[in-house]
Order: sequence, then structure tokens, then C-alpha cells
Amino acid sequence: MEALSLYELNGLVRRAVEEGVSGSYWVQAELAEVRVNAAGHCYVEFVQKSPQGNALLAKARGVIWSNVYQVLRPYFEEETGQAWAPGIKVLVRVAVAFHELYGFSLVVYDIDPAYTLGDLAQRRRAILKQLADEGVLTLNKELPMPVLPQRVAVVSSPTAAGYGDFCHQLRHNPYGYYFHVELFAAVMQGEQTEDSILAALDAIHARQDEFDVVVIIRGGGATSDLSGFDTYLLAAACAQFPLPIITGIGHERDDTVLDSVAHVRVKTPTAAAEYLVSCAEQAAEALYALAARLQQGVSAVLRKEQARLETLKRRVPAGAYRCVSQTRLSLLMLRKDLAKGAEAMLARQRHRLELLGQRLEDASPRKLLERGYSLTLKDGRVVRDASSLLPGDCIETRLARGTVRSVVSD
Repeated sequence: MEALSLYELNGLVRRAVEEGVSGSYWVQAELAEVRVNAAGHCYVEFVQKSPQGNALLAKARGVIWSNVYQVLRPYFEEETGQAWAPGIKVLVRVAVAFHELYGFSLVVYDIDPAYTLGDLAQRRRAILKQLADEGVLTLNKELPMPVLPQRVAVVSSPTAAGYGDFCHQLRHNPYGYYFHVELFAAVMQGEQTEDSILAALDAIHARQDEFDVVVIIRGGGATSDLSGFDTYLLAAACAQFPLPIITGIGHERDDTVLDSVAHVRVKTPTAAAEYLVSCAEQAAEALYALAARLQQGVSAVLRKEQARLETLKRRVPAGAYRCVSQTRLSLLMLRKDLAKGAEAMLARQRHRLELLGQRLEDASPRKLLERGYSLTLKDGRVVRDASSLLPGDCIETRLARGTVRSVVSD
């Protein structure tokens, strides 16, 4: 029995592969591992997972030679806005290769970004559907935008050019409006994007009464770094945030999930600043309109009152004459009434005096004497008790007509 060396056997396999699986094939797979060596060659691991779970159905090593990788990677990331990184699904054109030393591998020659875009769009749609099913998708959009959003919490990298552009635009706005801006620093690209922005939002939430709006800006980064804004946790946090959120992440073609749930989505950090300035300008215009209406209303009231005063002014002489005439008539009537009242009172008092005089007249001693009575006096004093007299006392008796003097004998 003739034995083959391992090298000879692998050579047979290589020739069989080259003859049986020649040409190139478009293959759908997921990137499980991506590694670039010092020479610029990209080594990947392609996998296929079960639709019902994460069980691996197939796995193969792949290689993109440096001259191809230098063209494919920027093209893919520019078209998809997605970094060439593990976890994404790709459609690649490969040739099957077998090497006696390195074994089986797939050599990548081309890639179709549309397939990855479809997968990313499907992933975004799944996140948005989940948020809609939970009833939180449009919560932030339904918040009322403050009439004058001047207190601004900014989530951004402190060194980002977009943050500087945003602040410059606000400080040097043509109207001179004042804005209070506070930065909550966050990593805006890479694997830490989600956790970093969530931490910044938590810090803002703890002081939510100090701010009117939240602005999340990026600007200046690569389009491939947008994947950090397409996560469920970040989208759910922003959708349910109690302050209106404005996003200016610096891309124009596609909306991220974060853009879809934000209250306002603009293209760039500068556009976010311009939006805030426009809100202030609208508030100022509304205030100017109210001031103009107030001025017009006050002027109309003043004119109306001036006309009313002129009318009253013309009525004053006639009114005063009428008032004086009425007062004079009232005084004459009061004078007449006073005279009548005085005469009536005097008549009543006169009658009363006559009655009193009659009563006095009836009660006078002269009247009593004329009725037959007499008045006895001793030493000029009226005698009321006979026992007070003694024999020999001289007494005087007064009658209605005349006086009798006598001496008491007994």
C-alpha cells in the first residue's frame, strides 16, 4: 500500500478544489472576526447562524489582500455608514482557495454594500417597531418645545469640531440672543458610544429642571461611526427623555434610530445652533407682535377715553347749571318746609303753653277763693293746723274779696 505525505494529500485537495470549485461566487455571511496585520492584509472569519438561534451552521476563514482591502473598506463604509467590524452581515464575491500549509479559505474580491444596507435598515426597522409596540416611539416628539429654549444641555465630545462650531454659532448669532450652554462630555464614536451617551443623559436627567432642551451633536467623524446611534437602549432612553432632544450628528443621507425618535433632527451641529436661534427669533417676533398689539390697543383706548373726556367736558357747564338749579330749587323747598315746620312747631308749643297756663290758672289760690274757700295766715304764714294756734293769737283770713282780721279766743 503506497502512503501519501500530508503535503501530497493537501496538494490533491488543492487541485480538486481548483478544478471542482473554480471561478468566483457571491456569498452571504456574517463577520465574526476581523483582523488586519502589519502588511495591510485583512483576515476575517465568516459564519452563518441558525435563523432560530445563534447556533453556528457554517464557518470559513477569509482573506482580503491589502491592495483590495484598501479599496473595499472605504467604499463599503462610505456607502453603508457602517464600520467594517464584527457583527455585520455582508454579501461578498469570493474565490475558493486551498493551500497546503494554510488550508481552506475564501479570498474576497468584491462586496455589495446594498445587502448590508438592507440588513442595517431591517435592524433599524426592528428597533423602531419594538419602540412603537412599547408605545414610546413618539413620546419625545410629543413634548412641547419651550417658547424660548435658552438653557441648553449638550452631549458631545469636548474636542469635537462640531461642538466648537455649535457654541460659536450660538455666541455670535446676529441677534445677540443669550444662550446658557453646558457640556456633558461623551464618546461619540466607537464601542463606548452607547454607554457614554446614556451616562450623559442620566446626568442631565438628574438636573432636568435646569435645562430647556438637550442637543446631541457629533460632527466631523467618519460616517462608519454612526452605528453607535442605532441601538435600542439609546433610542429608548431618548424617546422617553423628559426634555426635547435635538440631534445634529453630522450626516445627511440616512437617519439613525436616534434621529427617528428625537424631537428635532438637523444635519449638523451648526444647523442645531441655527434651529435654537430661529426659536429665539420666533419668540422675539411673537413678543414684538404682542407689544405692537398692546401699543395699538392702548392707543385705541386712550383715543376712546379722550373722546369721552371731550364729551364730558362739553357736558360740564350744562350739568353744573342743572345741578345748581336743582340745588337752588331744593334749598327753596327746604326753606319753605323749614318755615312751615317752624310755624307748626311754634303752634304746637303755643298750644302746650296755653294748656299749661290754663292748668296753672285753675290751680291758683284766687280760683280756690272764688269757689268759697278762704286762706288763714298767722304772721304771714299759712295756718294748716288749728292746734298750732293759741288763744290771743292774731290771725288774718283772706277771702275772694277782702280780708278779715281776728283774735283767737278758743
